[in-house]
Amino acid sequence: MSQEEVFLGTTQTNRNESDVNRDRSRSRLGLVVTGVVGGSLVALYAVTAPFVAPALRKICLPFVPATTAQVENVLRVLRTRTGSLVDIGSGDGRIVIAAAKQGFRASGFELNPWLVWYSRYKAWREGVRHSTSFYISDLWKVSFAQYSNVVIFGVPQMMDKLELKLANELPSTAKVVACRFPFPTWVPEHTAGEGIDTVWVYDAKTFKSDLHGEMTRTVSQQEDATDSNT
Repeated sequence: MSQEEVFLGTTQTNRNESDVNRDRSRSRLGLVVTGVVGGSLVALYAVTAPFVAPALRKICLPFVPATTAQVENVLRVLRTRTGSLVDIGSGDGRIVIAAAKQGFRASGFELNPWLVWYSRYKAWREGVRHSTSFYISDLWKVSFAQYSNVVIFGVPQMMDKLELKLANELPSTAKVVACRFPFPTWVPEHTAGEGIDTVWVYDAKTFKSDLHGEMTRTVSQQEDATDSNT
């Protein structure tokens, strides 16, 4: 075999090995890219799922951070109050933390676990970890009977149902503060702020009395209907 043939054979072998190595590198790169993309999609789902899932519910309580004015208005209407406070749909915890700084034993209920974990971290950073509590829970599965002050950032679709729940559960000494949207049938004791920063204050003694009166009228009407049929 001539030297030229040997040289050409060696060159061809080197080219083949180079092509194999290039293909292997491309394959490894493809696996890495696939892993990164797949991992990113999983991480994205993990982060966004808690935000999206509540929106799929029949009644959704979306996370819209309270404005500074709203927080100030809530604290102002509760300035003469003490004891326990709960923020229903506590979001990033700003109402709970602000209330704890004013001396309340404050709790927040939030369906989104990421917001609850962030709230706990924020409470620790603000120095009110021992006077605050945050729970991952659906508000419809919780009893609020132990709270004397209730704050709610609701949506119109849920307020009538929440009226009945709170009227049945809260003590007569409780106060309820509604932000952004008022309750549909309750008569507020007073209001504070204006526009989107308006808060409505309700006395449990009043709306519980109204509920009792409504139930009494319903029973009376049912008894009258029964007497008419006999």
